[in-house]
Amino acid sequence: MTDAQLTASLRTDWTMDEIRAIYYKPVLELIVEAAQVHKQHQATGEVQVCTLLSVKTGGCPEDCAYCPQAARYHTDVPVHKLLSNEVVLEAARQAKEGGSTRFCMGAAWREVRDNRDFDRVLEMVEGVNEMGLEVCCTLGMVNEYQAERLKQAGLYAYNHNLDTSEENYSNIITTRTYGDRLDTIENVRKAGISVCSGGIIGLGETDDDRIAMLHVLSNLKQHPESVPVNALVPVEGTPLAEQPRVNVWEMVRMIATARILMPKTMVRLSAGRQEMSVAEQALCFLAGANSIFSGDKLLTTPNPGFADDKAMFEILGLTPRKSFKTETACGGTMPAPAEAVQAVELTAE
Repeated sequence: MTDAQLTASLRTDWTMDEIRAIYYKPVLELIVEAAQVHKQHQATGEVQVCTLLSVKTGGCPEDCAYCPQAARYHTDVPVHKLLSNEVVLEAARQAKEGGSTRFCMGAAWREVRDNRDFDRVLEMVEGVNEMGLEVCCTLGMVNEYQAERLKQAGLYAYNHNLDTSEENYSNIITTRTYGDRLDTIENVRKAGISVCSGGIIGLGETDDDRIAMLHVLSNLKQHPESVPVNALVPVEGTPLAEQPRVNVWEMVRMIATARILMPKTMVRLSAGRQEMSVAEQALCFLAGANSIFSGDKLLTTPNPGFADDKAMFEILGLTPRKSFKTETACGGTMPAPAEAVQAVELTAE
């Protein structure tokens, strides 16, 4: 299939009924269909390895019910100011040595402000980019000017999750609107930055909320280049601390449906992997997941380390995806500088 044919085959006009019909298929049938779509559009057995570092932790003024970094909740997460550039770049170096090809930096901000801290983040972006890593940030809301500055500094991707459906959103967050999230995604897209946007399941939402979130993501003018699928990790002290663990079949349904709706998107098996066996993760990869976060922490919650993931990759015969690999997503091409493309190997150190 040529790039032109592929672009024409990607849909951004899915209806809720169509997505429901996919989502509610018998789970084994759904996995098979998703695996076939994945094989047609992606390199099977290839998984992008990312590392996420909290560069500024805690003290956030938002009230996201799942988040231990919200200042209003009493959790064990320590508050720390913006890390030094040296600490961040050393963490990026270690992530690269461990096998990551994308390094993500998160700050517990409601929104980016044009101040010295943002200037320092831009320097971090420049430094990580120079290492040959895809650099991603999740800093809260950004305007067009701030997105442009991030692009100029070398930012490859920006994460801004929808979290849940628009209908359920006010049950989870009241300090910003769903429209605010969509505006940030649009600002990032205008700047020519790759979009990373997904959500969290296990917040107490319904299946229709999950379907509605996928409906929004798959009907954006251009599909997100990355869609993280997170399982809630309940944290004591947050309003959702008593939520039950999401089971693997719920994750499989979300991943498989996302894969079918957005064939060229990287579907990331994100938060919740710490509680999943290798066999459960294998089901998610079979259903179309082709990206993970590796490293001992996912912002503030436990996550499998490089040694665990190296062992899993060997068992399942998976290969880490190269950085800056050319990818076409719904008509948009992300360039792959030849000097930046690197062969990678997960290491246990």
